[in-house]
Amino acid sequence: MACRSGCCCGSSGPINEDNARFLLLALFIVLYLLCGAAVFSALEQPKEREAKARWAQRFEHFSQKHNLSRRDLRNFLRSYEEANVAGIRVDTVRPRWDFTGAFYFVGTVVSTIGFGMTTPATIGGKIFLMFYGLLGCAATILFFNLFLERVITVIAFVLKSFHERRHNKAVLPQNGRRASEGEKAGRAEVGAVGKREELAGWKPSVYCVMFILGAAAILVSCCASLMYSAAEGWGYLDSLYFCFVAFSTIGFGDMVSSQRISYEGHATAAYRVGNFFFILTGVCCIYSLFNVISIVIKQVLNWLLRRLEASCLLHCCFPRRGPHPHRHPRRNVVAPGHLRACRDPSIETDAINESETDPGRRMSGEMISMRDFLAANKVNLAIMQKQLSEMAVGHPRQSGGSCSHQNGFSGGVGALGIMNNRLAETSVDR
Repeated sequence: MACRSGCCCGSSGPINEDNARFLLLALFIVLYLLCGAAVFSALEQPKEREAKARWAQRFEHFSQKHNLSRRDLRNFLRSYEEANVAGIRVDTVRPRWDFTGAFYFVGTVVSTIGFGMTTPATIGGKIFLMFYGLLGCAATILFFNLFLERVITVIAFVLKSFHERRHNKAVLPQNGRRASEGEKAGRAEVGAVGKREELAGWKPSVYCVMFILGAAAILVSCCASLMYSAAEGWGYLDSLYFCFVAFSTIGFGDMVSSQRISYEGHATAAYRVGNFFFILTGVCCIYSLFNVISIVIKQVLNWLLRRLEASCLLHCCFPRRGPHPHRHPRRNVVAPGHLRACRDPSIETDAINESETDPGRRMSGEMISMRDFLAANKVNLAIMQKQLSEMAVGHPRQSGGSCSHQNGFSGGVGALGIMNNRLAETSVDR
């Protein structure tokens, strides 16, 4: 892998910092999947083998007891599997496609939970689901992003209020003597100016926000688990497992709440309202927590890139041969902070590419190279993305004098764009 300083440990040339971060994240996800597969295989494979052996014994015993051929019994079981897909169960359950059942189904669709216990069986239902889910999932993701924006704003406001109170206590006179009116006025004026300067750029830490969101998610999950344990008869640990699977929109479908026709000793309507409330609140909390954790993961990736930069500088920063006299510096080369100059991050001024530095070839009428063609398309795409972002926000983005990619968090889309410059770790002026 090429180092961030613009030099290259291999023959492929320098690599962009965003691309390096993307490759590190892809490598981390692959390793994470391999480790997860190894752990789950070690934990669940013995149980699967025991279940298969037990089922084979029961199948053989049932066919001999009732004098049935294995072929007839398998055909009967296939028929039950088809009925199971249509929503037919051995135990009595609530109707799947009445209005309340259909409302529960569309809720699992637009929230991307998709338990799988109810699926459309008709061609018309499957076709309608494609178009319905396309708009519904997009609208729900927008709702989650807006919820995240307001949660971050509220948390930042509360934390900033506590910070101001702690700051006000720190500036009080500590000698205990009574100050004169002039001293009080002067101290108040100086303190107000210093306070405004100090608190102007204060932002909450991502770790505080992550702790608050984690505590909120745990509180909602624990309260919901108490309700599910009492109403569904599940164990408390199984209820916690269901809460995480449902709130994180994984939705395996092995455990699904609110599927009975009625609940003995419980108000059925109140339980279903509570189930809807806890799932909605839990999904919003877990979604916000996931996005804040992604900021921490990105910080770890930035730390790894800095370590790779430090190790790469030892081998690549002092090359034995000098630079090529006709080689121009590449754009988007990731150089360390003390070696690269901070340019204006505006897209329009960034449109200058290497082809413009060679006027002789430009004026000679020579055919444009593929590199120049790709560079021009990249600039046009960046301008279009900037215009779409400004239309979505409602006002043009301010381009300050500092580097927009100084800390690796500037820009971004979706939830990362919402949290950009709202937390201390994502601020460009850190």
